[in-house]
Amino acid sequence: MDVLGTGGGAATTPDAVGELICSAKGCRAEAAWGLLWNNPRLHTPERRKVWLACDDHREHLERFLSARSFWKRTVPAGELDRQEPA
Repeated sequence: MDVLGTGGGAATTPDAVGELICSAKGCRAEAAWGLLWNNPRLHTPERRKVWLACDDHREHLERFLSARSFWKRTVPAGELDRQEPA
């Protein structure tokens, strides 16, 4: 899956991620998915923020972002750029 392209539009770059832990409140499970999203009121069109999700919370987090028209797509966590620990 091409995380950097939009299939014909401007290239997008997801933010790098650190530890692969689910972003759902209170969840400490290992993330299997990266949910790419963008708030058009705050971010440039090509910017992609990343929420991480375990299998149990993927659908819930996608619905939350979709309800606000923020969700762009979901990719396997292994395809995301990793941030070096500080």
